This record gives sequence, C-alpha cells and structure tokens, in this order.
Amino acid sequence: MNINLTQKERMLLEDQKKHEETCVQKYQSYASQAQEPQLKQLFNTHASKEQQHLNTINQLLSGQVPAMTQQQGQNQQFQQAAMGQQMQNYMPGPIGSRNDAALCNDLLMTEKYVSGAYDTAIFEFTNSNVRQVLNHIQKEEQQHGEGIFNYMQSHGMYQLQ
Repeated sequence: MNINLTQKERMLLEDQKKHEETCVQKYQSYASQAQEPQLKQLFNTHASKEQQHLNTINQLLSGQVPAMTQQQGQNQQFQQAAMGQQMQNYMPGPIGSRNDAALCNDLLMTEKYVSGAYDTAIFEFTNSNVRQVLNHIQKEEQQHGEGIFNYMQSHGMYQLQ
C-alpha cells in the first residue's frame, strides 16, 4: 500500500529513524561489552529486532506501508514467552557486574524514551494502517524494556522497594 506523508508525519518518522539507529548501535555495542553470556544474547536479539524496526521506518519513509500479519504478532508473543521462561529458570549467581548493570540501566531508559516517542507519533498519523505499524513497533519496544527489566530484577540489579 502506498501512502503520502504530511510534512509532520515525515518529521516524526525521521525522528523515529534516528531513535532506531541509536538503538541498533547501542544494542550491538553493549552486546560486545556485556560480560554475562545471557545478557549478550538478549542484547543481540534486541539489536536484530531494532534493525527490523529501522527497516520498517525506512519503508514508511519511502511511502510503503509494510504488511503486518497475524503471524508476526504470534511469533513475537512466542519469542517473548520463551525469553521470559529462560529468565524464570535462570538461577542467578553473584550479582552481575557494575558494567552490565550500567548497560542495562541505560538501555532500559532508552526503551522507555523510544516507546514514549512512538506513543506521541501514533496519535499524529492520519493513516490507520501506519498507526497500526507504529503501534506494533511500540509494543515490541515495551517488550524489550520488559526483558531488560526482568533480567535486571533476576540479577539483583533492580530493586522494587
């Protein structure tokens, strides 16, 4: 499906493109810096999803609305359930390194910001198909934040009290 973007919509997508580029760079860089293998895997998985988000934003900027299938949503739910199960089964040893905690904290703050930016953008688009695509990306950003939060909590890096 082809779309014509307003100037404001184009500006919002350009902002989201920069956010996604930053997320890809951070996740890739932090995966190489993380000491815990499980954390490296989590960061690499999120880097791959962020690259998909970037590709989707680029498609939108070129005037194309990518087809969102039910299978995409089901695959994401399956992946999140599997990751959550891995986190629950993990018996933490010593508290993670300060470096790993700092990386997680930075990425959790990044995900909170990016999710909020998508929330604003969603309300500014006139095309409901584009809003659905952006909403899908936002949900995945929230799931990334949840995965990081769960990792931090299970490793004593995030206290709820």
